[in-house]
Amino acid sequence: MTRSRAQDPNVCGVTAAIAVIEGKWKTALLWLLESGPRRPGELRRQLPGLSEKVMTQALREMEADGLVHREVHDVLPLKTLYSLTAFGRELSEVLAPLSEWGHRRLEKLTEAQSAS
Repeated sequence: MTRSRAQDPNVCGVTAAIAVIEGKWKTALLWLLESGPRRPGELRRQLPGLSEKVMTQALREMEADGLVHREVHDVLPLKTLYSLTAFGRELSEVLAPLSEWGHRRLEKLTEAQSAS
């Protein structure tokens, strides 16, 4: 799915929603930012395997989609904080039931594997 699908008024609403959170790291970043503003280094420490380049790209896309607010404090060294916007918090709340469903699915898969 391309990012342009997130802005196409002729797609299903679910498709438009998934387009803004697709990718390996966006949901994890959203989850971390739920608990409050974070500096980029803190986000990377909490997500091993996330490169600075990929994190920056994901956060910029999330900012462009209105989910994340980037605040730069003009001090040396520069201090950058990322936080969820009201729109991002709304998305996070909407995703909570989907997360619960995903955990139930994983439990079922584990049970099925144990029974085999």
